[in-house]
Amino acid sequence: MSKSASTSTATLKASTRAKLGSRASAALRSQGLIPASIEWLAEQPHLDVAVDEAEFMASRRKHQHVYQLQLDSGVETTIVRELQWDVFGSHITHIEFRRVDLNKKTEVEVDLHFVGHPKGVLNQLVSHVKVLALPTEIPDDLEVSVADLEPGTSVTAEKIKLPAGVELVTPPQVTVARISEIKIEVVEAAPAEAAAAAPVAAAPAAAAPPTEKKDAGKDKK
Repeated sequence: MSKSASTSTATLKASTRAKLGSRASAALRSQGLIPASIEWLAEQPHLDVAVDEAEFMASRRKHQHVYQLQLDSGVETTIVRELQWDVFGSHITHIEFRRVDLNKKTEVEVDLHFVGHPKGVLNQLVSHVKVLALPTEIPDDLEVSVADLEPGTSVTAEKIKLPAGVELVTPPQVTVARISEIKIEVVEAAPAEAAAAAPVAAAPAAAAPPTEKKDAGKDKK
């Protein structure tokens, strides 16, 4: 079953950034802030802001999608459009927010989560699909069941079960996964290796030299 987002929204204080650039962003991060931006929309301009890292990460752990950003100029209702991470994937270096209307459906990308064990090898061809949903009803992910699927079976986007109120935007015929046969490869040892691995027969013991017998019938002096 797909995981749905909470119907509540998260409130974050956001400050306008006066200085831009890598040095200014690094200085913000050293203060526990994440550089961010709000996309322009119609008559609403692009804004460069910063939010508290600890507060933002805490909200993400609660599966929040909608953020009420409190600025000196007013409140902006947004969702996260993109997250940028550092090279180690441990810290967010930038957040891109997108303005939304809570009463209108918006198009977003949702990750796919494959569950179950097929009777072959699962080949995941698509990691996410686009859906249309109200901002407060955006799923965390969409489960795709591949349990007991036979080799040669394909799973298309239209087979994904969507929560109520969520519409599929990705073309329904798009293949998201395919089940292939399990191949077991038997590697034969090369002749030289086989010869080296064969047990070596013990060499026959060397014959003892004949014992010289003294002639008992020698002439007596």
